[in-house]
Amino acid sequence: MRALLLAGAGSMAFTLFLTPVFIWLFRKWNWGQFIRDDGPESHHTKRGTPTMGGLVIILASVTGYFSGKLLNGETPSISALLVILAMVGLGLVGFIDDFIKTQKQRSLGLGGWAKIAGQALVALMFAAFAFGSPNAQGVTPASTKVSVVRDTSFDLMMLGTVVGSVLVVLWIFLLISATSNGVNIADGLDGLAIGASIMAIGAYAVIGFWQFNQLCGTAIENLTRCYEVRDPLDLAVIAAAIAGAGIGFLWWNTSPAQIIMGDTGAMGLGGALAALAILSRTEILLVLIGGLFVIVTGSVILQRAYFKITNGKRIFLMSPLHHHFELKGWAEITVVVRFWIIAGLSVLAGIGLFYLEWIYG
Repeated sequence: MRALLLAGAGSMAFTLFLTPVFIWLFRKWNWGQFIRDDGPESHHTKRGTPTMGGLVIILASVTGYFSGKLLNGETPSISALLVILAMVGLGLVGFIDDFIKTQKQRSLGLGGWAKIAGQALVALMFAAFAFGSPNAQGVTPASTKVSVVRDTSFDLMMLGTVVGSVLVVLWIFLLISATSNGVNIADGLDGLAIGASIMAIGAYAVIGFWQFNQLCGTAIENLTRCYEVRDPLDLAVIAAAIAGAGIGFLWWNTSPAQIIMGDTGAMGLGGALAALAILSRTEILLVLIGGLFVIVTGSVILQRAYFKITNGKRIFLMSPLHHHFELKGWAEITVVVRFWIIAGLSVLAGIGLFYLEWIYG
């Protein structure tokens, strides 16, 4: 518990007090945000705002986690290191995308296939370590079974070792790719994506701590509903570190933003969120916990599909959905706060379902 508090407080202090230093550095290096001409006119004032602030979040999260473990005299677990791998790996893909945009001053950085290749590489590395690092009891950080609020009986390995292994990697890739892209799509207004990410990742601090208290094989377990999860407390610690870093960063990212986290932060946070869901055995529950990201991503898919089917007609004035409400006259801060409410309600519903399953499942 002490490591959890130290990690969260340490990472929050890092972003709260050191972000101005990074703002100064990014301005000096001309890492300014490029704004699309076809977007809302109010966004044109953001042109040149320091971007790639996700670097600050990632550095703070890693520093906070390792500091909390060190000060508490604990050794980092493979599960937490896997979350860091997903966050740093996807953050690197986002950083390359952001860097190309700032250097060439255009809205397109990496091409779509290049991003998919980067996400696939991270997913492959994640899967290799997640299934190649069993503990003394033979428990691996990830499971080959599809999970909702815990593992179900649906095992992807039921089709054999070769086919099953391919399906497991594809499933992990789908989760990592969809979540990182979902957070990235939601990152269009000051504070929107980071605020929703804080709530979603914070939920996994709660889930990890609860799973630790009801862990199979411990003296305090509920024998009928215990959890077979590897390193749940350490998953809570890294989740607290990331959420704490996000809270400190939000101080500087709220409207009007003094720094933008960019694809570096959005993809990195999405990678961490997916990793937390996989390792806590709550993969399908992520659809509810990350409900806002599902909604905004769904709006893009619907818009594009309807546009093609109807030869140019649109459902929304602009997608993703938050830009639609901006063009309808909502103030940016109004959209952000109302979307935060939706994100918060989704997170509460996810945690509620998780707890109800333990009581009545």
